[in-house]
Amino acid sequence: MDLQLHGRTGLVTGASAGIGRAIALELGREGVRLAITARRRERLDQLAAEIERSGGARPAVIEQDLMHADAPQRIAEQALGALDAVDILVNNAGGSRAFELHASESQWDEALTLNFTRQRQLADRLLEAMLARQWGRIINITGKSEPEGINGAFCAKAAMHSWAKGLSRAVGRHGITVNCIPPGRILSEQIQRNYTPEYRQWQSEHEIPVGEYGKPEDIAHLVCFLASPCARYITGAVIPVDGGLRRYQF
Repeated sequence: MDLQLHGRTGLVTGASAGIGRAIALELGREGVRLAITARRRERLDQLAAEIERSGGARPAVIEQDLMHADAPQRIAEQALGALDAVDILVNNAGGSRAFELHASESQWDEALTLNFTRQRQLADRLLEAMLARQWGRIINITGKSEPEGINGAFCAKAAMHSWAKGLSRAVGRHGITVNCIPPGRILSEQIQRNYTPEYRQWQSEHEIPVGEYGKPEDIAHLVCFLASPCARYITGAVIPVDGGLRRYQF
């Protein structure tokens, strides 16, 4: 399928590794001119070179820590300066924050800032240009809706789903779609750090219907489709990519 993405522009956050890296690679191969951002400059430079070797345009590299208060403004300014416009925003940066029963206010602030507030602020800074062009895609990589305990990231991701649904209703008539993708068990540095090979094997056999952990490319392929004109009638959706792991119906 021709996804009709050649010549579009996009910004991918958290692009230095894992899911974000795979998303940037696939969008670049589809002909999207990119800006990529994360904290690790060396990895971003390596990714930019790989996208160029694969036939894509070399991305603009933006080294930035999203916890800084001015990060959304700085990222938006640099992305717009490099690309003139951002057609596709992929909010991928974030991180799990499991808490004890009595978590501190600073822990809650960090989790909500990293996993919700910065994504909302970044989208807000890019929306006017999308509205002016009457075209845009905002794709949020979120998280599961079955919290196993108190986790600041789960709460933030629930806020993302609610915000994205509301935003989709406000901008749909302007050619802008807003969707969320909660990944299941996707092989990444974080997964390999947090779960032993033995547990991953057990879970694959007993809890995941397709029988294995996913690959970052499994998320990237859906992002490319949602970013394309082919997905113009999909908005306000939460689409899990989890091999059937989650048991909820909606």
